[in-house]
Amino acid sequence: MHAESKLTIFKPLRHLGPIVRLADVLTPSRIRVPLQARNKEGVLRELVELLLAGNGGAVDEVLAAVLERERQFPTGIGYGVAVPHGKTPVVTSLQVVAGTTTAPVPYETLDGEPVRLFFLLAAPESQAGAHVKVLSRISRLVRREPVRARLLQARTAEEFHRSLVEAEGVEGR
Repeated sequence: MHAESKLTIFKPLRHLGPIVRLADVLTPSRIRVPLQARNKEGVLRELVELLLAGNGGAVDEVLAAVLERERQFPTGIGYGVAVPHGKTPVVTSLQVVAGTTTAPVPYETLDGEPVRLFFLLAAPESQAGAHVKVLSRISRLVRREPVRARLLQARTAEEFHRSLVEAEGVEGR
């Protein structure tokens, strides 16, 4: 009986499913190196435009969802990294884009430092679980200084993506 009850504490974790690989949801076509914008709202708009690529009419709606989340609690997680995100019916599944800036962008962060490395997520309410898993994955990866350094040194989207793949391969060992 004791062994059986020990196993049941892990049952709630089954709904999380397999480990999400960021490199699988963030392809080179969804990465911009470097971003052209030089301020927070400009960077967020540029990332939302990349996220919607070709569906320009919805940019303002997705941007509004991201900015509303920013008003509630800024998404600058420190170490020069921000992970802005929002929930919106405009997208039918979790969407992720990323980019870097050549110069630091003033941003509300936990450590007060400006940001150069951005990951933006948008998802419908129904995808909250996947949304949280990807946020967690990003946080785990970028807290390691060598990973941040390689992503910031990337000169192309392909190089950025390759650095993600390599970082996730090391983490999985």
